[in-house]
Amino acid sequence: MVTLIENGVPGIRDCLAELHRHAGRAHIIGITGSPGVGKSTLVTRLTREFRQRERRVAVIAVDPTSPFSGGALLGDRIRMMELAGDPGVFIRSMASRGSLGGLSAATRDVVRAMDAAGYDPILIETVGTGQAEVEIMRAAHSVMVVCAPGLGDEVQALKAGILEIADLFVVSKKDKPGANQTAAELAMLLSLAPDRRTAAWRIPIVLTSALKGEGIDQLVEALERHRRFLEDSGLLRQRAQRQIRSEIEALIVQKVLQHLEEEVSPGEWQRLLSEISERARDPYSVARELEERLGLPR
Repeated sequence: MVTLIENGVPGIRDCLAELHRHAGRAHIIGITGSPGVGKSTLVTRLTREFRQRERRVAVIAVDPTSPFSGGALLGDRIRMMELAGDPGVFIRSMASRGSLGGLSAATRDVVRAMDAAGYDPILIETVGTGQAEVEIMRAAHSVMVVCAPGLGDEVQALKAGILEIADLFVVSKKDKPGANQTAAELAMLLSLAPDRRTAAWRIPIVLTSALKGEGIDQLVEALERHRRFLEDSGLLRQRAQRQIRSEIEALIVQKVLQHLEEEVSPGEWQRLLSEISERARDPYSVARELEERLGLPR
């Protein structure tokens, strides 16, 4: 089913519509952060901890896209080989395919399939591309932002926008120098954020060492507390509805783009682009012309 979703085979929407009736039970956890902070190792440890609690775990590792094959470049199933023999774990690497948010357009559909199949939780590890990672908010219930000690620029980047998407902060590699300082800097940023000072959910900062297995049980407990908080406060329903609206909008945009691709041939595209670049036409009038051809209202 995941392969059919990724390939966008005809009739897949009908399958997904049927799967929707059987989904909605899984806790969807997004894991994001800059490249090199140890997300994959942390995901492996998290999965093992959930398995010890007799949970069936699905992992979606969204990798950068190969410019040649269009497939996932890093291959997290290789990096997570130690989990491969566990029948209670399903791991899938997916290509981001140029998505700015670090998520493949098919990610939410794959999450729905795994949810319907009874996996809970579902972990989504994203590419780690910076502020564009806010896209994870549209797919996950709980968002975990992973930081590592010694990456001062990373904490600075948090001020620029990623701070607002985090439900939990994880400082990985706690055995390295500077881990406590990184945690202190994050705590300071959280104390200065006006919308966070009055929020009902106090964002925890968990220090972990995935290689040594330290702090993983505390991280799972923090994730479980966040899930209960969302359920008790009614925010889980609000987030789900926000995500559904975003999904419907994305489906409509996808259909419009598909219609546009069918309507305008590559040769016509080249002619229009040449006219615009030569200043013989402008993009606004061309867009208006194409909108009319697609039957879109003014």
